[in-house]
Amino acid sequence: MLTAIHIENFALIDALDLKLQAGLTTITGETGAGKSILLGALGLVLGNRADLSAVRDTTRKCVVETHFNLQNSGLESLFEDLYLDFDPQTIVRREILPSGKSRAFVNDSPVTLNQLNSLGNYLVDIHSQHQTTQLSGDDFQVNVINAYLVEQTKNENRPASTILAEYAAALNAHTKLLKEIDELKKQEATLIKEYEYNTFLLEELEAVQLDKIDLPVLEEESIQLSNVESIALALNEANELLILEESGIIDQLRISQKRLQQVSAYAAHYASLAERTTSVLIELEDLQIDIATQAENIEADPERLETVNNVIATIENLLRKHHLTNVQELISYRDELAGKVLSTQGLSKKLKNLQAQLETVSKELVNLGDEIHKMRVAHAPAFEQEILDTVHALGMPDAQFKLHLEPATTFIATGIESVSFRFTANKGTMLQALDKAASGGELSRLMLAIKSLLSRCMRLPTIIFDEIDTGVSGSIASKMATIMTQMSRSMQVIAITHLPQIAAAGTDHLFVKKKIVDDRTVSQIQLLNSVDRVEELAQMLSGGTVSDAARENARELLK
Repeated sequence: MLTAIHIENFALIDALDLKLQAGLTTITGETGAGKSILLGALGLVLGNRADLSAVRDTTRKCVVETHFNLQNSGLESLFEDLYLDFDPQTIVRREILPSGKSRAFVNDSPVTLNQLNSLGNYLVDIHSQHQTTQLSGDDFQVNVINAYLVEQTKNENRPASTILAEYAAALNAHTKLLKEIDELKKQEATLIKEYEYNTFLLEELEAVQLDKIDLPVLEEESIQLSNVESIALALNEANELLILEESGIIDQLRISQKRLQQVSAYAAHYASLAERTTSVLIELEDLQIDIATQAENIEADPERLETVNNVIATIENLLRKHHLTNVQELISYRDELAGKVLSTQGLSKKLKNLQAQLETVSKELVNLGDEIHKMRVAHAPAFEQEILDTVHALGMPDAQFKLHLEPATTFIATGIESVSFRFTANKGTMLQALDKAASGGELSRLMLAIKSLLSRCMRLPTIIFDEIDTGVSGSIASKMATIMTQMSRSMQVIAITHLPQIAAAGTDHLFVKKKIVDDRTVSQIQLLNSVDRVEELAQMLSGGTVSDAARENARELLK
C-alpha cells in the first residue's frame, strides 16, 4: 500500500508531505484546487513521461517521492525480473532537473522509465473517467474473467491457474516452433538453390584428394622429371671425376694422404693436416657413393611427369577459380562446402522433426484450450450475475451483461477463442461490445463493479478512483460508497469525489484547497479532523451557506 507522498516544486504544490493509511481514504476540494495535480505527481513515480511545464519553479529541481509498504505483496519475483533489490518498505522517487531531464530511483537505485512503468503497474491503479476505455480492451477483459476463474477454482484438483499456466507455456513453445520452422524453410529455400552448384564444387575438390597433396614436393618432382637427361649427365660426370684411376679426385687425395702421413711424426701440425685430409677423403668417398646411387636411380618417366604436371595444373586452376592462395585454404573451403551440402540434406529431416513436435504441441493446445473454454462456460453465469448484481444496485436495473466467447481461427493468448464482454444498460436493447453499448457514466459504474469483483479475486495494487462518481447522486452514491468500503477491506482505496456520501465513507478524509502565498497560488492538502470533516461534508451537502441541518446530515453520514 501507499504510505506516504512527498512532493516538491510540482505545479501548484510548493511542498507537500502526506501520510496515508490503509482502508478507504477520500479526497475532496473545490474544482481546480489541485486534486488532479496530486494524480499527476503520482503519475511521475509510476512511469509517466516528465514535462518541464509541470515544474513550478524551473530554476529548482522537482521531486516526487512515494513510500510503499510491500509486506506480503508477493512482488519479490517482479523486482527480480526488473533487476531491482526488493525491500518491504520500498521508496520510489522521480526527479525533474531544471535542464528538463528526469531521473528515477527505486530504493536509491537508478532505474529506466520502462522499469519504473513496469513496477508502477503493480503499485498503484489510477482510475479516472477517461481511463474507462481500458474496460473495452480485449486484454483487460480476458484478465478479468481469468482472475475470476482462478479464484473460483483455487481449491479444485485442476484449478484454472494450472490450466492457464500450462496453456501459456504450450503457446510459447508453439510460437517458438513456428518461428524455427519458418526460419528453416527460408534456409532450405536458399540452400536448395545453391545445392547443385555446391555439390559440383565439392565433387571437384574431393576428386583431387587434397589431403594427400604436398604441392612443393610435387613441383620439385616435376622439375626433376623434366630435366632427367641433364641431371643424369651431371651426376655421371661428377662421379667419374671422383673415381677415375690415377687422375680421379679421390685417388689424388689418397696420394696426398699418404705423403702427409709420412711426415706426421715430425710435428703436430703435420699430423693435423694428415687427419684433416683423411676426413675429407672419407667425406668424398661417401659423396661419391651417393652420386653413383643417384645416377643409377635416375631415369626418365614421361607418364609420371604428365601425371604430376596435371595435378599441379589442377591445383593452380582451383586456386585461381576460388581466389585462394594455398592447398590448406582449398581444404578449408572444401570442408565448408561439405557442411553446406550436408546441412541441405539434413534440413528436411530436421523440419520433419520440428513439424512432428508442432503437431504434438498443437494437440496439447487444443486440449488445454478446450479445458479453458469449458471452465469459462461453466462459471460464466455466476460471473455475469455477480457483475449484474452490482450494476443493478448502481442505478442500472435493466442492464444486461454477458461473457461472449467466439472460436478463434488459430491459437491465441486467450485460448482457442476470443473473449469479450457484451453489455446494454437499457431494456430491450441488443447486447453490444462495451465501446458501443454504454455512455461514459455507465461504463464508469460497470468498471466499478468489475474492480469490486477483482478486489476479491486477486491482489490488486492500491487503487485510486478519480471522480468515478461523476453524474451519480442519492442512493446510487451511497451504494458506490458501500462498494468502495467493501473493496478497502482487502486493499487500499483512495477516492477523489464530489459526493458527500462517498466522502463520508472514508476512514481518512483529505481536503485540497488553494491559497495565496507571497502573491502566488499554492495548493495545500490537509487531513480533516472530526470537526472540520463535518463542516466540509455540510458544505458539500448544502452547496452554499452551511446550515445546522446540513451539519446534522453530515454527522448522520459519518455514523
